[in-house]
Amino acid sequence: MIAAEKANHSVSRMVELLEVSRSGYYAWAARQGRPPGPRAVRAADLSVKIKVAHDASDGVNGAPRILADLREAGEVVSRKTVAKLMRDNDIRGISPRPWRPVTTLPDASTHSIPDLVERRFDRGALNAVWTSDITYLATDQGWLYLCAVRDGCSRRVIGYAFADSLHTDVVETALRRAVTFRQGDTAGTIFHADRGCQYTSTQLGQVAEDLGVRLSVGRTGVCWDNAQIESFWSTLKTEFYNRHHFTTHAAAITAVSTWIETVYNRRRRHSALGQINPVAFEHQLTTAADQAA
Repeated sequence: MIAAEKANHSVSRMVELLEVSRSGYYAWAARQGRPPGPRAVRAADLSVKIKVAHDASDGVNGAPRILADLREAGEVVSRKTVAKLMRDNDIRGISPRPWRPVTTLPDASTHSIPDLVERRFDRGALNAVWTSDITYLATDQGWLYLCAVRDGCSRRVIGYAFADSLHTDVVETALRRAVTFRQGDTAGTIFHADRGCQYTSTQLGQVAEDLGVRLSVGRTGVCWDNAQIESFWSTLKTEFYNRHHFTTHAAAITAVSTWIETVYNRRRRHSALGQINPVAFEHQLTTAADQAA
């Protein structure tokens, strides 16, 4: 304002009226002709890299995962700096909203299956505990149901299946695919779920016996007893599914399968894994085991 009105009023009078110092105005005016300093250049460079990393995550990642991306690329930067630059540039990650699953139909016979996990999903080794659940996916053709099996140690989705009904077959298919993926090395593996009738059925009991896995269920209505797989559903819905519209079951199956295999298992960083993806984490575990042998 002072610079714009210099032709009409004296600088002394204007700084007096605006209650600013004369020296302060001249210091500001001197800075206007200078190139940006090192700090401003660094902030601008980081802002561009943060935007690129955010776009690469489909607009999902917040400061912790973007920080991991930057550090992996060789940047030396703090989380506070990344968070500040994201705020300054209106770059935001996606946070999950609370939701309640509606696919659990209790079975009166569940008392015979114990809780072998007691919320200790990660036992420090692959194939020690697998968690599973069923969720619903909305399409223009009606509900589509997805059953997933996830390794409690690596958080990797190792088996999944889709169906247009809540029959036990969808759980059996997902479990058999997980066993096949692990090449049958599942003797003693705990297969943990909620007390839905699909998981406590005679059919699944026979399947588990044939495959050598041990069934485990949490308490009725206590989501924390199967919290790890519930967390996966929250991620799937918040970061991917609810951001798209699917007209057919086939389109939803293709899109979700691709997201699980290419984004969740192989690209998405997980805070519990040291900000690396599940496939990379499994590779670290197996490499360390081979070197120790």
